[in-house]
Amino acid sequence: MERRTTMVVYDAEAAGDDHDRQGTVWTATSHIVAAVVGSGVLALAWTVAQLGWVVGPLVLLGFSCVTYYTSALLADCYRFPDPVHGAVNREYIDAVRCYLGRTNVLLCGAAQYVNLWGTLVGYTITASASMIAVKRVNCFHREGVGGADCNPSGSTYMVVFGLFQLLLSQLPSLHNIAWLSVVAVATSFAYSFISLGLCAAKWWATHAGAARGTLSGAALGPALAGGKPAAFNVLLALGNIAFSYTFADVLIEIQDTLRAPPAENRTMKRASLYGLGATTVFYLLLGCTGYAAFGDAAPGNILTGFAFYEPFWLVDAANVCVVVHLVGAYQVFAQPIFARLESCVAGRWPDAKFINATYYVRLPCRPAAAVAVAPLKLVLRTIIIMFTTLVAMLLPFFNAVLGLIGALGFWPLSVYFPVSMHVARLKIGRREPRWWMLQAMSFVCLLISVAASIGSVQDIVHNLKAAEPFKTTAN
Repeated sequence: MERRTTMVVYDAEAAGDDHDRQGTVWTATSHIVAAVVGSGVLALAWTVAQLGWVVGPLVLLGFSCVTYYTSALLADCYRFPDPVHGAVNREYIDAVRCYLGRTNVLLCGAAQYVNLWGTLVGYTITASASMIAVKRVNCFHREGVGGADCNPSGSTYMVVFGLFQLLLSQLPSLHNIAWLSVVAVATSFAYSFISLGLCAAKWWATHAGAARGTLSGAALGPALAGGKPAAFNVLLALGNIAFSYTFADVLIEIQDTLRAPPAENRTMKRASLYGLGATTVFYLLLGCTGYAAFGDAAPGNILTGFAFYEPFWLVDAANVCVVVHLVGAYQVFAQPIFARLESCVAGRWPDAKFINATYYVRLPCRPAAAVAVAPLKLVLRTIIIMFTTLVAMLLPFFNAVLGLIGALGFWPLSVYFPVSMHVARLKIGRREPRWWMLQAMSFVCLLISVAASIGSVQDIVHNLKAAEPFKTTAN
């Protein structure tokens, strides 16, 4: 990443940028934290437990450093050909088209939008698991553990979450939901602190400050119940960490909300540093404290995996915060999908009245006000959210689904395309040492993604053998 000391005078009109953007480093940081600190934080204690006291924290730091470095490379690709004065690329796939050509667009589009959509599936599963946890904890508080049937199905809660997303999906774009990201960030910090406090209290109360666990982790232990080799959990843990740092696929869209001057790439790099720095601190604290409290028996989901029942009101508050946070993070990832599909449909049928029409409905309570209703947006977004909810109901496996999403999206979106665009932008030749260093980093990340995919698929297959349809699990 280059350091520039010269002052640049930014001219938005000369760059052909007529887009009204008012975002700052703090709104961008809130978008990043809302996108990054999501489902993955709940699996961190389990993840560190699989890797152990030495490898676990080192892998978290390694992913953080790689993600920040490649996000800085990607921030410079927002404009083409110059990162300060060039024409704007308002979506990730547009930057790939400019720097790498059309041959890479299909691969990028498939990787980005499948990963975005997969994240929505993961968020739906996680939100329903937290809703179930609220009901189960209250049931245990009333009836006692094991005193009643306190394990409800998650399908109803997934439908409720999906219906709420249908309402929020009618917001025009990512530019209009900065307030939603701020709320999401506040709740993410709330449940992170609550989870950390609960783990720390259990650690101290149960072990008087003596940390549980081993240097090598649970992966070197015996096979799990059902004959599943425990070593596969190492690969699944890598996928969970990769998912925990996913935000490259919305980075360009977040950067497109920033005002200038200063140049957007400078602001975005600062926002990435602040956002990733804050989340990494939380990840290390929560992952290590959870492992110290539970040892190799750390649950797959720290708030829903039978870890805490008392104080029930505090556990309930944490799970409610998870749901509120995922409501906002869902929209951060969903809006680019909506925008791309609506743009494709409108371009395919430019003269269709139904597709391009917008109607204004007056509110009975406020006759002077009117709500814009676009039939295309209403129908298309409803179909996407309904299909996402259905898939989440059919594959309700928390850790396995998150690990697979992280494994599939990490290398192409967070490493390969940012590195390739950086090489193309600076015209780095194959004979240069920097080219070989960048390609070596990319190759290592590819191997990690492949290994994590294998572990995630194996875990899904293992869970399907004993799965109950439409029942959310934390494992």
